Amino acid sequence: MPGGDAREAAKTVTGSFEDFPFLAELPARGPGADMIGRTAGMLVELYARVEPSGWRIGDRPGRDTRRARSWLGEDLDALEEFTQDYQGLLKVQAVGPWTLAAALELKNGEVALGDPGACRDLAASLAEGLRQHLAELRRRVPGARVVLQLDEPSLTAVLRGQVKTASGYRTHRAVDRQIVEATLRDVVGVHGDGPVVVHSCAPDVPFALLRRAGVAAISFDFSLLTERDDDAIGEAVESGTRLFAGVVPGTDGPLSDPAGSVMGVRTLWRRLGLSPGLLAEAVTLTPSCGLAGASPEYARKALAHCVRAARSLADNPE
Repeated sequence: MPGGDAREAAKTVTGSFEDFPFLAELPARGPGADMIGRTAGMLVELYARVEPSGWRIGDRPGRDTRRARSWLGEDLDALEEFTQDYQGLLKVQAVGPWTLAAALELKNGEVALGDPGACRDLAASLAEGLRQHLAELRRRVPGARVVLQLDEPSLTAVLRGQVKTASGYRTHRAVDRQIVEATLRDVVGVHGDGPVVVHSCAPDVPFALLRRAGVAAISFDFSLLTERDDDAIGEAVESGTRLFAGVVPGTDGPLSDPAGSVMGVRTLWRRLGLSPGLLAEAVTLTPSCGLAGASPEYARKALAHCVRAARSLADNPE
């Protein structure tokens, strides 16, 4: 979300999504509130600090780690205030293990992705950090059924060997798909029986791999889909995987009418030959990616537009 006021953000998300609020991230506050820094602050027995080139793993917690944890605590305080007696779904998100490995640097300046041992350590630390974070969220909002979202915008690049080295002249070798899947499965398993969503706003989302890794839902930018994705999406829906379709632009611009926003979803459904009655159960409508780059006014409008578009889809699935 845009801005830096945790209470205002919590008030907006709980007011917009009465039955599916979420713990907002506010990256405008600076390093430690950004996507990578926030999740780095959750790690257990691994610490990161800001360098000119990005976030780098260090030996001990420093100012940047303390700042990240402080802001997360502030956000949790605000969410707790606006979810008193709440019962229902509540979403929280963190960066997934492979995007984290593609972003966090080791002491030599190269990202952890190039070191299989470092990737394993990072995934284990993340899993334990998420376990603690989820327990804290349940303590603060005891009536909530927590949905964990793992943000993996770099996943496709990791699978294709497209993550650049520190020099920028080479790329790190593609990680074996079975290793990627197994690591994701381990991190997904931290949430036990709770639903886990993986979000990627990159093209060519690996739907089949994510489904095998045990995710309950896959979140993506709907505008980046091509007909090549049809079979994988159809198989995902038929296996019970939910789709979080990003149909509302994440930055300021004109919004179409709600029915227009979901026209592409209905077209996809017809093309796949799926039952229209499945739509409301299988699809959740979202912004295409985060709203941090939007104005506060547009962000509020976009969230409200998602709700209206979802009603349009449920009322008129065909």
